[in-house]
Amino acid sequence: MTIRSQNPMTEEMNKEFEPITPQQALEVCKAAKMAFPAWRDSGIDNRAALLRKLAAVFETRKEEYARLMALEMGRTYGQAISEIETCSKICNYFADNGKVRLQDEAVRTEYQKSYIAFEPLGVVLAIMPWNYPFTQVIRCAAPAMTVGNVVVLKHSNTVPMCATAIEAAFKEAGFPENTFRTLITTHNALPKLIRSKYVDAISVTGGTDAGKSMAKLAASNVKKIVLELGGSNAFIVLADADVEKAAKKAVETRIASTGQSCSASKRFIVVPVVADEFTKQVVENTRNLVVGDPLDPKTQIGPLANKEQLLKIEEQVRDATSKGAKVECGGSRLGDKGFVFQPTVLTNVKKNMKVMKEEVFGPVIPIIKVKSEEAAIKLANDTEYGLGASIWTGDISKGERIARRMEAGMACVNRGANSDFRLPFGGVKKSGIGREFSHYSLLEFANIKTIIIS
Repeated sequence: MTIRSQNPMTEEMNKEFEPITPQQALEVCKAAKMAFPAWRDSGIDNRAALLRKLAAVFETRKEEYARLMALEMGRTYGQAISEIETCSKICNYFADNGKVRLQDEAVRTEYQKSYIAFEPLGVVLAIMPWNYPFTQVIRCAAPAMTVGNVVVLKHSNTVPMCATAIEAAFKEAGFPENTFRTLITTHNALPKLIRSKYVDAISVTGGTDAGKSMAKLAASNVKKIVLELGGSNAFIVLADADVEKAAKKAVETRIASTGQSCSASKRFIVVPVVADEFTKQVVENTRNLVVGDPLDPKTQIGPLANKEQLLKIEEQVRDATSKGAKVECGGSRLGDKGFVFQPTVLTNVKKNMKVMKEEVFGPVIPIIKVKSEEAAIKLANDTEYGLGASIWTGDISKGERIARRMEAGMACVNRGANSDFRLPFGGVKKSGIGREFSHYSLLEFANIKTIIIS
């Protein structure tokens, strides 16, 4: 089976890749395992220096990498540039903070000496998605490698050109051979790798079903796993909110990566007194979006990543309209070539619609009216997901109280619930387990070892 990189704007093929076999993938993991001891013992100062060099590579090559993303998964050029700049910042953050956060932690006891050491686990298998082809990888690799782990990447087969470019960036930065490797292979290789003695931990970002299957494999082999899965984040607009600002941010957060973001707001819950004005402004802002070629710097909405995503969005919108939702703008595919779906606003939305129950991975804004603030909180938590929530109000104290009640890994007041590498990111319920970013991510793939001298 050939792996094809396809341009989602034109449907033309970018490049074909011949996948390696599961056994060949296992040999790559074996090589990484052999490279691990030297990398572990190389010292955190050395690892930090290489991360800074990697940050410089990202800065130098950001236009090249942005173009790759646009060609391979439709990311708009402006957002792609920002993504690569974020990769650089992530590398520098862990280079600057890793040593302090990983220092031995002394504990006062009756023993002569007792302390906690933070040591790497070994080979981390990173199973990553296509929607943020570079940052999703770096947010896993940077902290894992700071601790002293080595990383083997199994990227989405939607973005093989990005996957190989990331490995090349590590090589250009001077990382030792086999400390970061990319596998161009099929998902059929994953069970063999996870069961093997050459993989010590797994990080998965993707859909909930994929996460569950990987978690089952990890559990049966007693291996650490971090899961960053789907989200259906609530965006609550209360009566005292700044409606103009909320409407602007609602559209901005929803169109990140053409709506293909796990952390984006996806359910827009509004109380009656501001519902009409909020809806009016959201529709106006959505209609003003520039849709088109992702390589055009003016474009704000590009194509969806592949045909599968397009068909799923079409079905979710069709389900909503069949159950009474009204299309205020958009609502269908744009043109007959490429996977472009018009930015869409839906009103008269009900709880039984797929756009409220499922994760919607596209530029669709479903607006649902609720009777009260308490009803908004209840509906926000009435989901199997728990990644993020956003509350809009003029009363900061009230917003903070509501944020504490959200069943989510992140809750923001007067801000979209998108990640910040200085703060932990992850979910509860079916949105996953474990945390990325901040110093907490350093501990996900660390052996927190107790040492006692008596």
